[in-house]
Amino acid sequence: MSEHNVELARKGFEAASRGDFDAIGELLADDVRWHGGDPGASGGCASREQALAFMRRRPARRGGPLPELVDVIDAGDQVVVIMQQPGGGRIANVTTFRNGKVVEMVHYPDPAAALAATCR
Repeated sequence: MSEHNVELARKGFEAASRGDFDAIGELLADDVRWHGGDPGASGGCASREQALAFMRRRPARRGGPLPELVDVIDAGDQVVVIMQQPGGGRIANVTTFRNGKVVEMVHYPDPAAALAATCR
């Protein structure tokens, strides 16, 4: 199943890169959480609708440069998605899958921290 999660994460990144929010929405669980480490913190998303609305608001969606996919690393029910930011450093998301749907995405400003969080 974990190879399948890697492929789903790659497809999700590709869909996000082309602005295909319908395809992204199909990958997200209704109650997906997306946050920076504290699911209750301000600015986090607690549903598919909130996550899609956040993605649509990002400046990159309005013509700016998008992050480039560097790697997707298998961590069982989780994958670590490492991205290169335009003009700068790397960031990562730890994405957790359940039954083929994304149930949580946690953003990390440092890929090493994201890898450590998966207890690899």
